[in-house]
Amino acid sequence: MEKLYQIFIANDAWITIGKGIGVTVEISLVSLLAGTLLGALICFFRMGKKRLLRLLAMGYIALVRGCPVLMLLMLLFYGVLAQSGLSPVVVAILAFSFHTAAHVAELLRSAIQATDHGQVEAARTLGFSRVQAFRLVTLPQMVQIARPVYQSTIVNLIQWTSVVGYVTITDLTRVIYNTASRTMQPMITMLGGMAIYIVMSYCVYGVFAWLEWRERRAVEE
Repeated sequence: MEKLYQIFIANDAWITIGKGIGVTVEISLVSLLAGTLLGALICFFRMGKKRLLRLLAMGYIALVRGCPVLMLLMLLFYGVLAQSGLSPVVVAILAFSFHTAAHVAELLRSAIQATDHGQVEAARTLGFSRVQAFRLVTLPQMVQIARPVYQSTIVNLIQWTSVVGYVTITDLTRVIYNTASRTMQPMITMLGGMAIYIVMSYCVYGVFAWLEWRERRAVEE
C-alpha cells in the first residue's frame, strides 16, 4: 500500500494523473462526436446515387481505415498542419475524428444494408415519405444492429488515443510513462495505468447496458 501511495497519491501525483485522464477523455469525446457526424455524412455519400461522391467516399474509407492512426496523427502534426499554428490537442482531435469517421461510415452502411427493406417498401406504400420511412423504420433497426460494433469503436478510440504522446500531448499514457520513470516502479505503474483504461472501457459498456435496460423498460411499460 505504501508503494501505491508513493506512486499514485504522493506529491500531487493523483492530480497529474487526473489531468492525463481529462486529456484522454476530452480527445476521445470530441473525436467521437465529430467522427460520428462526419462518418454519417460519408456514409450518405457512399450510398448515394452520385457516382463521383460515391467513389470519393469509398476511397476515403479504404485509405483511412487501412492507415495506422499513429501514422495519420504524425502526418497531420509534422506534415500537413505543421505550420498551421493549431495546438497538438486540436490536431489529435482532427486525426482521430478522420479515423473514426471512416470506421463509422462503414459501420452505418453495413447496418443499413442489414435492415429489413421490405418494411421500408411497405411504409412507402402506406404513404410515408422517404425521410419518414427512414426515421420511423430504418433508423430504429439500424441503431439496434450498429450498437454493439459502435460500442467497440468507442472503446477502440479510447485505446487509440494512447499514442498522442508522440505529438507532445501529456495524456494518461504519457503521465503513466513519466510516473514510472520517476518512481522506478514500471510494473506497478503500468498495471495501474492499464486498470484506469479498463475502468474507462467498462464505463462505456455500462452506459450502453443502461441504455438497453431503459429501452427494455420502455417496451415492457
